[in-house]
Amino acid sequence: MSVSKIEAERWLMTGVMAPLQRAAFDAAPGPGEVTVAVAGCGVCHTDLGYYYDGVRTNQPLPLALGHEVSGRVTACGAGADAWAGKAVIVPAVLPCGDCDLCRRGLGTICRAQKMPGNDIQGGFASHIVVPARGLCEVDEKRLVAAGLTLAEVSIVADALTTPYQAVKRAGVVPGSLALVVGAGGVGGYCVQVAAAFGAKVVAIDIDDAKLEAIARHGAALTLNSRNLDAKALKKAVSDFAKSNGLRPTEWFIFECSGTAPGQLTAYGLLVHGATLSVVGFTMDKIEIRLSNLMAFDARAIGNWGCPPEAYPAALDLVLDGKVQIKPFVETHPLDKINEVFAAVHCREIKKRAVMVPTP
Repeated sequence: MSVSKIEAERWLMTGVMAPLQRAAFDAAPGPGEVTVAVAGCGVCHTDLGYYYDGVRTNQPLPLALGHEVSGRVTACGAGADAWAGKAVIVPAVLPCGDCDLCRRGLGTICRAQKMPGNDIQGGFASHIVVPARGLCEVDEKRLVAAGLTLAEVSIVADALTTPYQAVKRAGVVPGSLALVVGAGGVGGYCVQVAAAFGAKVVAIDIDDAKLEAIARHGAALTLNSRNLDAKALKKAVSDFAKSNGLRPTEWFIFECSGTAPGQLTAYGLLVHGATLSVVGFTMDKIEIRLSNLMAFDARAIGNWGCPPEAYPAALDLVLDGKVQIKPFVETHPLDKINEVFAAVHCREIKKRAVMVPTP
């Protein structure tokens, strides 16, 4: 059903640990836009960066955060009627589709892109207004068959599709050796995606519980880097490669921890022909010898989001059971968001927290 205006409650976080505030907003979509009734919105490390670490949002505060959004289209602007009533995932980065960059297939660096909870109001709300272009439709019959809820697949919007894009861009193929530094959150899905692409995957973390969990979901080897120095860690990976008939060169390294120590660990694993993909984000700085890239004839790639056109294939991995998300997510009522943010920030919540609006 299409309506011109919806009164909805939006939770606004206006400062560090500030109490939640509620405000009514005009949810009428404009031309080419839709209103989505939020089913779930995942809590991402990037949200914590905005909230706790001083990372600036493009839109000034007050601003609702949240960019991992799933829900149902409840209203359509002009030209977007085809989306009425559909279950969707909202891409975390929505390119404009019209600029030179988009026309050349470079939508992830579109300068007019819209990111919920950064450029526009985000998904920690009952409703969100977003451009219709790029929405990913969710087949609800397949969703039910997979034993998942629409709220749970909200994390596909970033936690899954960002590593999916990283693995795809890096060129992982069957027989590759993939090393994932940081096995929680995004990194855990990176392990699963790389394995789905046919790679042997080594998961590296400092948390034994995370390593134990991911060992059951795609990691062929787990290593706790807290117990190994850089030289011993690289030797352990080399021994694994040799014993499994894998190449000693051309490793695919994915830095997903979003920490300075994790970035140093990932850089220290460079070998000849390696590809280093930076997936995690941190404001911290590290000191490296950039010439190692030259000496190893290696390459480093940054990864910002995932093109909307790649979402259906990433979602297929979930609905086909090749990537498991249910063991790694837990839902919470949206009105507990301050408590959940604090718990995630203090690492008291080990799974991906998904905020669900109260009916």
